[in-house]
Amino acid sequence: MTAGNAEEPTRRDFLYIATGAVGAVGAGALAWPFIDQLNPDASVKALASIEVDISSVPAGGAITVTWRGKPVFIRHRTAEEIAAAENVEMGDLIDPQSDSDRVQKPEWLIMVGVCTHLGCVPLGQKGDFGGWFCPCHGSHYDTSGRIRKGPAPQNLAVPEYVFLDENKIKIG
Repeated sequence: MTAGNAEEPTRRDFLYIATGAVGAVGAGALAWPFIDQLNPDASVKALASIEVDISSVPAGGAITVTWRGKPVFIRHRTAEEIAAAENVEMGDLIDPQSDSDRVQKPEWLIMVGVCTHLGCVPLGQKGDFGGWFCPCHGSHYDTSGRIRKGPAPQNLAVPEYVFLDENKIKIG
């Protein structure tokens, strides 16, 4: 054998490569059911999004729906509530966020109803700012769901949602 020339593959080399390839395919086929079972099942996929009819919610009223095991507050805000939410100085907020960043339509506020302090469910239309109040540890939220007073570090979360028409929204 001279330098620079590769040795011709032998029958044994072919058997090694073929055995390795069959072993790799077999390992993949064996592992696939275990990997596939990690995907969410049909019941979880069904909860990924919900459609809510909001036509029966009067101005000043609210409903609570369950999405992904959590309460979601849907509030039909009055003109006074919208004005109160829009006329807040950003410097007064613990977690500064404008009202327009939290809503798609000013009259509808949609947010996950879980306190960002310890996961309690706040009470609606209560507290010092006319929004929500968490009685467990005293967090007060305003009419935009922003934390104004108490131990909660963040505003109430706003889920992904879209208006399907004037009377229906899809959350998730």
